[in-house]
Amino acid sequence: MTRFRESVRSLLREQVLDAAHRLVAADGWGVPRTTSIARAAGISRQALSNEFGSKEAIGKALVQRELEGFLLGIQGELDAHRGELEAAGAAGVGCTLQQAVDNPLVKGVLLADRGGRGRPPRLSHAPPGPVFGTAMTMLDAYAFEAWPDVDEGSRGLAVETIVRLTVSHIVQPVASPEESARRIAAITGRIAYPGGRA
Repeated sequence: MTRFRESVRSLLREQVLDAAHRLVAADGWGVPRTTSIARAAGISRQALSNEFGSKEAIGKALVQRELEGFLLGIQGELDAHRGELEAAGAAGVGCTLQQAVDNPLVKGVLLADRGGRGRPPRLSHAPPGPVFGTAMTMLDAYAFEAWPDVDEGSRGLAVETIVRLTVSHIVQPVASPEESARRIAAITGRIAYPGGRA
């Protein structure tokens, strides 16, 4: 395949995924049909079918794209505060909680295996469970490098706590994303440094 054809194909995929995202955000997972997605993307249904094959394939690609962007956003927030445990925690958690407010697709995927509404259609091949595993692995790797003075046991507990509390606040928010993020980061800091910093 030539570079030009690859570029055109990539643009077509993004156009379709942008259209699907708009439809899902407006009306939920159950509403968009391939015909509606093709129309919103400005392409023929046949072109859509040739590229993706099915609504489920579009859903899987859309979920993958959104989650990659979501995790990269969190990584960027953490990197901006490397070495500052509470600041990094507040930034990463705040980004996550705000995404759950702003992006119904991300929130639906994060809550799908927890009985949440807005469940993606037949995406058993891409369940949300691994999202949390990926987030914990990513955060643990970050913490290992960024917080070298935190012992392994405390670091593991801090990582698990920050992820689980974040999920809890996505499911049942009790304050603004900023306030919740600040509190979760403070709790994480106390777990990471049980006796306080020297």
